[in-house]
Amino acid sequence: MNLNLSRALCLLITTVIVVICMSGCTVLGEQRAQMQQHNPADESEKDTEPPYTISWTMHQNTPVPEDAEMTTYIEDLFDVNLEMWNLENRRYEDLLDLKLAQGNIPDLLRIRQPHDLLKYQMQGVLAEIPEDVLEKHAPNIVKRIRDYDSRYLEYGKINGTLYGIPVINQTNIYRTPVVYREDWLEKLGLDVPRTLEEFEAVMYAFAKGDPDGNGKQDTYGLSKEGMNVVFGAFGQSVFTEQLYFNQKNNRLVIGALEPEMKKALGYLQKWYQDGIIDPEFITGENKGGYKHLSHAFINSRIGMTSMGNYYHWTQDGDYSVLNEKDEEISVEALFNVHELLQKNATAGVEFGPPVTGPDGLSGSKGYNLLMSFITIGADAVNEPGKLEKILEILDYVSANSDPAEQIKMEYGLPGKHWDWSAVSEGEFHILPPYNRMENYTNMIGSSIGMTVPGTSSSGKREQWAASEELTENGIYNHLEVATPALIQYSSELIHMRDRAYISIITGDQPIESFDTFVEEFMEAGGQQVLTEANEWYNGQMEKSSKK
Repeated sequence: MNLNLSRALCLLITTVIVVICMSGCTVLGEQRAQMQQHNPADESEKDTEPPYTISWTMHQNTPVPEDAEMTTYIEDLFDVNLEMWNLENRRYEDLLDLKLAQGNIPDLLRIRQPHDLLKYQMQGVLAEIPEDVLEKHAPNIVKRIRDYDSRYLEYGKINGTLYGIPVINQTNIYRTPVVYREDWLEKLGLDVPRTLEEFEAVMYAFAKGDPDGNGKQDTYGLSKEGMNVVFGAFGQSVFTEQLYFNQKNNRLVIGALEPEMKKALGYLQKWYQDGIIDPEFITGENKGGYKHLSHAFINSRIGMTSMGNYYHWTQDGDYSVLNEKDEEISVEALFNVHELLQKNATAGVEFGPPVTGPDGLSGSKGYNLLMSFITIGADAVNEPGKLEKILEILDYVSANSDPAEQIKMEYGLPGKHWDWSAVSEGEFHILPPYNRMENYTNMIGSSIGMTVPGTSSSGKREQWAASEELTENGIYNHLEVATPALIQYSSELIHMRDRAYISIITGDQPIESFDTFVEEFMEAGGQQVLTEANEWYNGQMEKSSKK
């Protein structure tokens, strides 16, 4: 074909295509204009759409519905869309990590374990929180924390930059209770033990004395959680979600490595061999559902435990509450005690002190006052003003200066979900049917804030806990923040700890293997973890001495 003819033909084809496209675009443009002309509501909706959609994580035992009324209340108040991530509390970390692996980062991120703050910061998941921005947009939260103890704000910093807003739970001053089957003690003619020797006698009686009266040897003294009271008789706490650090000679030590633990393991190994310890202790006392329930205790398999918190062991009449008629009535049994009585109406429980060991030490596990951190997701700061809006909402729902509004943020609407007491100033009661519904606050989308100091620390429930002397002899973790080595090695070190302790208790390894375990632990990163922990501890001591 002639070259000039080919060029002419190409030019003609191109021109035709351009004309067709221009015609099509003109038609499409006219169609769009007609659609907009006939649907003005579309443009109106676009103009009124809230400027921010904020994804939010919270403590959840049941999912929050999309149309939850208190979520809608807050959305209307702040002109935002709130997207609640339904991450079940029992599996929170696993579900959150799955979301993060998929590239999804919530705008408000609850870090349930304080030691995980550094981990998520190293992963690039968290945004910096400028301190002046926090003070301006969450002033009530900042004031509550500073008035209580300003050091906690420092705990939320990494290399001098704030990433985490500390969640301080004042009720964690109450350690885990030491609980016995009262009916078993009475049947066997035993008193609540106070020393390790007395404790041993009671455990043998629970296992060998047929306390349930069925003529079978199918009961045991204790399981995994009760062992922490035995370790406490030697000054430490071992079976915990984290590595527990204790203070000794002006430095931190890892409790599970202390030489006194060999003595504690000697008791436990003998008890296991004698059939005193539940052989299912390896898998734990909880068999699913609400994680603070000791099913081994509820099912009359063991007669002693130290599982859960103090409010998980409330009995009928421990303290008074207001009912829906504004009458003061005795509280009913809750959680473990409620479940136990459903199985055996004549059963009973009794608290005892942590038993005292041969060197005068005693204690049961305590949960640190620094309970968790609230953080901002890294993507949130990509939208101008979004960080500030999140902080304003968090401040409003967590530390509202108006007491009535704060109760509303936690418990719902007055007159519908709760009402003020007419006989006791400052108190309120939950209205039916919500007072008989578990986790109703999740169902209505309230309680999306963080725990701050100055609330829920001196009620009748807490007065009862104090009367049980639960403020004494708690064993707490003295390393309240993470270090790089802890992030790198803690998972494997905890696995090593549990494997070694279980193998010694069951007799698979002799007591002498404890020394080998300590050496291997330190070589596997434990020495670096301990070194960094003491660097942090010494830094805190220096800061305290300068005040």
